[in-house]
Amino acid sequence: MKKTPKGTGSEASPADPGLRRQTNRVFLGLVLAVLLAALDQTIVSTALPTIVGDLNGLEHISWVITAYILAATIGLPIYGKLGDLFGRKSIFILAIAVFLAGSTLSGLARDISGLITFRALQGLGGGGLMVGAQAIIAELVSPRERGKYMGLIGGAFGLASVTGPLLGGFITDYWSWRWVFYINLPLGAAALAVIISSLHLRGPGGPRPRLDYPGAVLLALASTALILLTSWAGAGRAWDSPVAIWLGAAAAVAAVLFAAVERRAAEPVLPLQLFRHRNFTLPVLIGIAVGIAMFSAIAYMPTFLQMVNGATAVESGLMMVPMVAGLLVAAIGSGQLISRTGRYKIYPVLGAGLAAAGLVMLSRISDTTPYAFTAAGLAVLGLGIGCTMQNLVLIVQNSVPQRTLGAAISTVTYFRQIGATFGIALFGSLFISRLADQLAAAPAGVPGVGTARFSSLGPAVLRALPAPEREAIAHAFGQALPPVFLLAVPLVLAALVLALFIREVPLSETAGGRAEG
Repeated sequence: MKKTPKGTGSEASPADPGLRRQTNRVFLGLVLAVLLAALDQTIVSTALPTIVGDLNGLEHISWVITAYILAATIGLPIYGKLGDLFGRKSIFILAIAVFLAGSTLSGLARDISGLITFRALQGLGGGGLMVGAQAIIAELVSPRERGKYMGLIGGAFGLASVTGPLLGGFITDYWSWRWVFYINLPLGAAALAVIISSLHLRGPGGPRPRLDYPGAVLLALASTALILLTSWAGAGRAWDSPVAIWLGAAAAVAAVLFAAVERRAAEPVLPLQLFRHRNFTLPVLIGIAVGIAMFSAIAYMPTFLQMVNGATAVESGLMMVPMVAGLLVAAIGSGQLISRTGRYKIYPVLGAGLAAAGLVMLSRISDTTPYAFTAAGLAVLGLGIGCTMQNLVLIVQNSVPQRTLGAAISTVTYFRQIGATFGIALFGSLFISRLADQLAAAPAGVPGVGTARFSSLGPAVLRALPAPEREAIAHAFGQALPPVFLLAVPLVLAALVLALFIREVPLSETAGGRAEG
């Protein structure tokens, strides 16, 4: 049999079992990379108390997570564009190498400032892993076959995002917090070996591209200001504080200048003409809503389970498994169905509806609700996210030109991340406000409940309190948090309406993006 030229997109043809096996080996490496990127957004959360205690850095605790998220978010669109310009394999290998260097240095950190710096380096690499994996799949597999691969990618991302805190707590309790970072090394090395040895893509041709340095700098400034705003506002600083106002203004000015620069750039980091495509703009907007729904549940449900249901950190992770199960079933199942039928529009519509139903169910729980109902709400929400998240990327992959494929994929992921960070911050601010009101309204006969010890409330403190006080605080948490989930319902329902306007373009039988024009 005559071998097909590399990088043509027919590597995954069922008629060539050898090339099919090669694609599957590459896919294994991509899944490992996605697991690493998603895990490190959440795995550190349960290890943080031990880390900051060991490194004497309690006052900088939030920066251990913020540094990673900030660097990863800034890197998303830049990696996507670099892959379009210089070839996806080399840029993906660079992202893995940077991520592993950051992981190694984070594990070796001897002070909190060093750890924060190395976490930023780790995030700078992590930003390229998810985008690179999705773009490489688009290079190797036709959209008609791509659904099942993207379903597994989406399932891996959701699994790692939700189980990260559970794994982090287990490693910290039974090993050492440094292994939260060292565990990346063997997985990353395996992914690196597979990609180097098995991935063969045709590099981009033509003259040496001109990099859009002004656009990259302005996008980084806008992203930094926006993420710092969402990280700080409501967490010790009011949304109308001078710091929040200045950060908001800086983000707005940088965004306006970025848009002006991108209109004139020869190779823009984020090609604005993409927003003229209905099947690009709608997935971006829907992805923002899905990001808010998914990450608000991941961020705040463990708090509810620990403070209201009395679960330990590890137990709360296990109690989130219904959401993981729903996400995996829907992501993998919808991917298989898309590959078989070629139809995909129904899944974002169905997913948004299920996500809204799951959020409504979670808004109804309280300190008296049986866990079975909570688990059902988590499962329904997981089903909705699994039907939606990775299929939005598939729609974009099938709708944009080949030369902007990486930039388009990274933009969808970028806006989902921005939406998630903003949603988490806004929901957290409202939750804290409601909790303060609930504690202040606690029965007068229960001593010690109020705002005096508000900042020190945690599962360990709660378990040490007398029963009446413990029950009053659990009741306050149970009344304060669940209604916050209702805030995401209008956003998800708006996403459902937007999904109805997606144009179901027939899935191409050729790998890569659509032809120009």
